[in-house]
Amino acid sequence: MSGVAPAPVHPETGGRAPVPAPAGRLRGDIQGLRAVAVSLVLLYHLWPLRLTGGYVGVDVFFVISGFLITAHLLAAPPAGFRDLAVFWSRRVRRLLPASLLVLACTAAATWAVAPQTQWGNVADQVRAAALYYVNWALAADSVDYLAAENAPSPVQHFWSLSVEEQFYLGWPVVVLILFALAAALRRRGPAARPVVTAGLAVVVIASLGWSIWLTHTTPASAYFNTFTRVWELGAGGLLAALLSQRAFGRGDRPHEGVPLPEGARIALAWSGFGAMAVAAYVYTSATPFPGWTAVLPVLGAVAVLAADAPPVGLSPTRMLGTRPVQWLGDVSYSVYLWHWPLIVLVPFVTDRPLQRLDKVAILLATLVLAGLTKAYVEDRFRTSAWGRPLVKPYGLGLAGMAVVVALALALGSAFDRAQDDAERRLAERIGSGDPCFGAAALDRDDCDPVAGDRIVPAPAQALEDKSDAYDRGCWEYLPFSGTRTCVFGVRRSDTRVALVGNSHAGHWLPALQELARAERFRVETYLASECTPSTTAVEFDTAADADGCLGWARRVQQQLLADPPDLLVLSARNGRAARGLAYEDSLDRWREGYTEWLAPLVEAGVRVLTIHDTPFPAASVGSIPDCLAAHLDDLSACDGRARDWVPPDPLVEATESFDRPTARTVELTDRFCRQGTCPAVIGGVVVYFDGSHVTATYNATLAPYLRSALLGALG
Repeated sequence: MSGVAPAPVHPETGGRAPVPAPAGRLRGDIQGLRAVAVSLVLLYHLWPLRLTGGYVGVDVFFVISGFLITAHLLAAPPAGFRDLAVFWSRRVRRLLPASLLVLACTAAATWAVAPQTQWGNVADQVRAAALYYVNWALAADSVDYLAAENAPSPVQHFWSLSVEEQFYLGWPVVVLILFALAAALRRRGPAARPVVTAGLAVVVIASLGWSIWLTHTTPASAYFNTFTRVWELGAGGLLAALLSQRAFGRGDRPHEGVPLPEGARIALAWSGFGAMAVAAYVYTSATPFPGWTAVLPVLGAVAVLAADAPPVGLSPTRMLGTRPVQWLGDVSYSVYLWHWPLIVLVPFVTDRPLQRLDKVAILLATLVLAGLTKAYVEDRFRTSAWGRPLVKPYGLGLAGMAVVVALALALGSAFDRAQDDAERRLAERIGSGDPCFGAAALDRDDCDPVAGDRIVPAPAQALEDKSDAYDRGCWEYLPFSGTRTCVFGVRRSDTRVALVGNSHAGHWLPALQELARAERFRVETYLASECTPSTTAVEFDTAADADGCLGWARRVQQQLLADPPDLLVLSARNGRAARGLAYEDSLDRWREGYTEWLAPLVEAGVRVLTIHDTPFPAASVGSIPDCLAAHLDDLSACDGRARDWVPPDPLVEATESFDRPTARTVELTDRFCRQGTCPAVIGGVVVYFDGSHVTATYNATLAPYLRSALLGALG
């Protein structure tokens, strides 16, 4: 750049590089803060009901990373691509060896101990984590109702590492541009400080504004979004620009704290830890986050860093300076990497939810693995020998990524092969004419139990055994701005059956398709994920989503009144509490909302058939395919009690309240439960594709039992 003094030759690049930054002193309070941050995350993941907001430890990590990285960049600002390449190579050496090791071990452990149903999702996330975009994959899944119900992946905690890596990729470029702008304004050295600091402040404010807006409008995906998190790292960076000894040649400063007396700095540090403690104990999974609520733990971390409290008296720096705390801060990165895969995978080994001793064992194993990883992986690759020549760390990093991606592809390929085999077996069973197949088995006493390795669809395949409404994109999703419809069955038939409701209506489509082909009618779907045909507002993450659901219900009602079908088939699950009420207190409000929505249709003479909601295995078992995959030798381990699984149905109650021959209901619970037990497998067919929804295969076998009620309702 014009006017920039020549920099000395850099030993790693052979080219020009900035003057080396002053080494600065080691701050024990930062290592202690790291220990606090990782402890919050670890305790939250092991005992989430005791430390409900411990997830804010990740935000503390973000502030620390932003502070340290920006201090380094402002002490030796990059002047071109070579400098950026050197900076990134250090990040590669610092972060990739340990993270890739954990990813490789996790992929192998998943293959060895996790049920086959987990392989496909874990393979996708391992690949995304190795390439550092898993946060975006999780953001996409979080707004997909069914994907959001997936079991936790053992690598989903890599979302925060992906955010940091993306920050490390872009932040130095921002710094380079700001220094170039300062040079263009003829401000160099310390004179560049106002321009650079103002530029960083603009980025922080813009990201915070985006975080607040997106958390309000799309909170599910906002959590993982890089741009909603940049301000947290940037807050630490802005603090470095204001106070760091290393930034802008401030090597003569006595400390990095605000210019206050020691006592005031100690008080400031304690106030910062207090803010973090309040967030950790008061926040819950229901707290909108990040947005405004993230300001509290972020400012708490900023306060601790800004205080740079001396290690005297009752200073937190003195207390956090003890050897065990400093050691934990030193290994905090590896602790974060190892703890979550153990939490997710150990229950597959023990075949039970985590018990107290399991959690203690995980805690100890995490610390041991972290210590070994720090000594034999992290520290080994941080030496300068691994940075020369500059191509070396990049080559090794790419090779490590390739190995992990190959493992993920192998795991995914094994999953796909199992899926192909299962599909062939399913096609054979469907075409066999077996009188004991599916729901028909409940009518006979001579049907032999089917072995676990012969059930269809196979557990891994059952995950995708959904109605055609999914492949056809027939769903209206958040924020429910449209009224999507699809047509099935005999498209040119004069007899129209409208299927209306949420996903618990959509899973009845296979049975309706079977009947439509036999009885020559068409099926029109009006389906909305998580939304019910009701006038009752329910609790969504945002008021706009709740209002959008009401708008969808109103538009569907108007369309049905304007062009009445021959039969309106309804079904729905109430998965959300009525607005302003607890879930368990919402039954009356749900019933009122359904009654009000139905009344104009019933008064207009529209024939209605409401199907009672199906059992809900998630009440006790969770995901049926996951359970079956882990218990192929004892399928009954995945059965449930009818009193736990069969829900009350306010939509049925609302329909029956009209007491009209045109408003009918049908209950097929006896096709799911017998003698108080609801099996996970009936007639060799897996009944549910998750913890709530009926597989397309089993639902199709219910067609004969729905037939008389449907034809009777048609009149």
